[in-house]
Amino acid sequence: MAHGESSTALAAPPLEMGLRINLSVMMFLQFAVWGSWFVVLGVYLEKGLGFGGTQIGLIYSTMALGTIFAPMFIGQIADRYFASEKLMGILHLAGGGLLFLMAQMRDANAFFIIALLYALVYSPTLVLSNSITFTHVPSGGRDFPSIRVMGTIGWIAANVIVGSVLPLFINNAIATNRPLLLGCGYSVVLGVYSFFLPHTPPTGKAGDAFPALRAIGLLSSPSFAVFFGVSFIITIVLAFYYSFAGNYLESSTLPQLPEKVLNVKLEVATVMTIGQWAELILLPFLPIFLRYLGMKWVLAVGMLAWGVRYLLFALGASGQVDPWVVIASLALHGVCFDFFFAAGFIYVDNEAPPAIRASGQALFTFLTYGVGMWLGNMLSGYIVDFYTTGPQDHPVRDWYMIWLIPSVGVLVSLLIFVVFFHIRRKPPADALAGDAYPPEA
Repeated sequence: MAHGESSTALAAPPLEMGLRINLSVMMFLQFAVWGSWFVVLGVYLEKGLGFGGTQIGLIYSTMALGTIFAPMFIGQIADRYFASEKLMGILHLAGGGLLFLMAQMRDANAFFIIALLYALVYSPTLVLSNSITFTHVPSGGRDFPSIRVMGTIGWIAANVIVGSVLPLFINNAIATNRPLLLGCGYSVVLGVYSFFLPHTPPTGKAGDAFPALRAIGLLSSPSFAVFFGVSFIITIVLAFYYSFAGNYLESSTLPQLPEKVLNVKLEVATVMTIGQWAELILLPFLPIFLRYLGMKWVLAVGMLAWGVRYLLFALGASGQVDPWVVIASLALHGVCFDFFFAAGFIYVDNEAPPAIRASGQALFTFLTYGVGMWLGNMLSGYIVDFYTTGPQDHPVRDWYMIWLIPSVGVLVSLLIFVVFFHIRRKPPADALAGDAYPPEA
């Protein structure tokens, strides 16, 4: 953090407790809505509805499509016509209705259409929740992290309910539409709650319909080009995890997992929160790693963690490592997310020219959570179907090859990154302002 920013944060008044609670509840519900169904949707689509890998990948791709297209029109509405909290309330109420409809769908094409409509409604609320928070906290750098972390806790809580509470009442709950209905309930609650958030009026000015375009010039820098290119590839392989990790852990191909952990039945939704717990634990230490390892090697460690996790998934499928090693490898998600995505946003913020810093973040988001994730969802579905044999109601999947392919993709990307990515040395004037991490030696 720059010295000037640090001084501003110290001079800012304390965050009023009522406002902190208000924004924290919003952030908790924002990610509880998403987390309640997203992790286990693939299991429901396969075991509950009998969809194939390509259909599952296509449906998962809708969230990425929402990230690409929704800001083009929702951003204009928020900037010019509606208060952010009211728009957020309307979108979440509409989202609750769409999640309810999604829970009723049995046809793959109809499911895709409703899922796409929902993505176009939900994706803008991620930006709106951040915007509302930054508008009202005295110091974004000081106050935002402690509020945003409630979103991760909301994701964890929703998955624990799906994985450990719903099964007490519904057999094999994750293979039913109940997680979608739970998300529907959360969405309606947040829709109503949003009208009680701090008033955040529109600016009255038209924002950029596609702000990422302003940052295209960053690609003329070799290191930025390598960073954005590798980030794009990494997100393609990240989609394999989001789309099919739940199906893999539920698969009979994986050596039988222990029935109970600390006398609690082992459920996929609960077990996969290990990644979010690791994210919570590691994130506060990210500045220390950046200081002592430097940005390049922090990013490299994040990439390596992805490759190792997929490799352990492959070895687990072939019985070459113990199932507990597969479960433990879920903790690498925290390393992947904090060391690559969180650090990546810091890299863009520190290295992009101030005039296009926000556009640089938009480009990073567009290439990763947008286009990269969309391609990854499509590719993962195709690969899963390619390595699937047997009848549709009892598919036999070669999980070893399904996970080995993204593992190799990550490790090749890592090699390219290590060889060609270099952190520039800042001139003395920049250095006096303070660096978030040291330049590469």
